[in-house]
Formats: sequence, structure tokens, C-alpha cells
Amino acid sequence: MNFQQLRSVREAVRRGFNLTEVANALHTSQPGVSRQIRELEEELGIELFVRVGKRLTGLTEPGGQVLPIVERILADADNLRRASQDFSDHGVGPLSIAATHSQARYALPSAVKDFREMFPQVTLSLHQGSPHQIAEMLIKGEADIGIATESLTQYPQLVTLPCYTWTHAVVVPPGHPLLDGNEPLTLQRLARFPLITYDEGYTGRSHIDEAFEREGINPSIVLTAMDADVIKTYVELGMGVGIVAAIAFDEDRDLNLRGISAGHLFAVNMTRLAFRRGAFLRNYVYAFIETFAPPLTRKVVEMAAHAESGEHFDI
Repeated sequence: MNFQQLRSVREAVRRGFNLTEVANALHTSQPGVSRQIRELEEELGIELFVRVGKRLTGLTEPGGQVLPIVERILADADNLRRASQDFSDHGVGPLSIAATHSQARYALPSAVKDFREMFPQVTLSLHQGSPHQIAEMLIKGEADIGIATESLTQYPQLVTLPCYTWTHAVVVPPGHPLLDGNEPLTLQRLARFPLITYDEGYTGRSHIDEAFEREGINPSIVLTAMDADVIKTYVELGMGVGIVAAIAFDEDRDLNLRGISAGHLFAVNMTRLAFRRGAFLRNYVYAFIETFAPPLTRKVVEMAAHAESGEHFDI
């Protein structure tokens, strides 16, 4: 039994049993992947995959039992490598961060800048995606840290920690009727106009929908997007009223827009930081976490990491 055999099994499942894609991911040949899998099956004395001819179509029942063990072995091997690097290469190595657009664009820059000054030899890579994509990257080991909304708590494979709360804001062009201070901003008043906001699953969209639903209002949402910059662009074009994360509106930069606080209309949102349960975090990873969210000290993070799977951890 060797790690290449285990990686071949893991990647076969991750790549939808497409051995061509597995071979590309592992930088080998398709026959080589097939051989690695078959040799492991012969050593274990069981078939791990259902086959139609030479094609893999799924996991057998024993394969389903073995896969979590394969995942754990490879995760432990990765942890061992990281632990040794932490002792031999202080402050040197990669750090991969997965975040939604709003976090990457508005919340992360100052933390990344400060971290780079402390750890100039750490190579940072930043990936953007939906909360679901971020969770998948963490689970697969493609990212070390994920930053998104509360939805990260839906994955028991992840340790999640609260970072900060935030609210939404309404953005409109100058001179818009909603800027009339004589009439308070309400959901009913907001619903008189076409709305532009986030796609479902992004940046507190569920709280926006829930607020209108509670009031029995069916707003006209004419356009949705994954990030606030796109939303603001179409608001500037006069296509509708925007609802964005308050952090995404900057009156010094967004000179062609005006912002109105909407914290009283929609529920408060929580940004969370996550990492794969059982992952070994190098010293500089703890440093980055605390730089981004100062309350998340190493002690707090380690306590959360050792909490039971599925336990909701707050500070």
C-alpha cells in the first residue's frame, strides 16, 4: 500500500470517476491510475469501485466504508508534512485563502497587508467563490482558511468561528426619491422600486428574502449578481435600487452613489472563518487568523478545533 494508490482512489471519487481527469490531477497516465487502484484492491482483497467494462461508475459498499479511512490517512500525512515544515522552515511556506467576493474585496485587504509585513516569505493565494465552493475547497484541502457567511456552519467537516457582524445598506443614484429624509426607509417603500442585489446563497441574501417574506411583500428583483461592485455598476446605470453589504459602500470611492443604512430592515449577518477539522495549522496560519479577527487568538482557535464535530462554537 502506498500514498499514490490512496490518492488515486480519493481523486477518482472527487473527479466523478473520470480516470482521465484523475490522471491529469495526479500528473500521471490513465493506465497508471487504473493500475494503482487495482493493486490496492488486490492487496485489500475487496473491490472498491463498481465497474462497467473498464469504466468506473461508483463506489461499492466496501469502497464507501474505506473512503473515509483513505481521506484520514492522506489528511494525517499532509498534517505530518506541515508539522515538520513548521519546525524546519519558520515563517516560510504557502497560505491559501478562499473567500467570497465581498470578503476578498472589502474585508481582507488590510489584514493581508499587515500579514505580509509580518511574514514576507509566506506565499499567499486568494480564491473566490460561493460559500458552498469555499466549503468544498476546504474539505478537499485546496484552501487552508475560508471566509464567508453563516452557511459555513452547515458542514460538520469544518471548524467555524465568528469574526464580525455586519448589516446591509441601500445604494441609489443622487437625487433618488429614497433619499427624502422626511419619510423613513421601510420595506414597503423600498419595494416600490426595482431591486438589484446578491444571488441566492451570497452575502446575506437569505436575510433579505426573509424580511420581505415576513411582511408579505413580493419585491421586484430585476437583477442579481455575486458581488457588490457589479450591483453598484447597474445601480449607477439607473436600472434599480441596490441592496449590498454596508462594508461594500464607500462614499469616498462611490461618488456616483448614495448610501442609506438598512440595518433596521434586515437581520444582522455574521462573517465566519473556517478550516478543515483535523487539519494542522502552521504557526503563521494562526497569526493570519488573529490579524484578520483579533478575538480569534491561537488559544480560542485551538479550543474550537478540539470541540466536538457539529458543536456550535462562539466567542
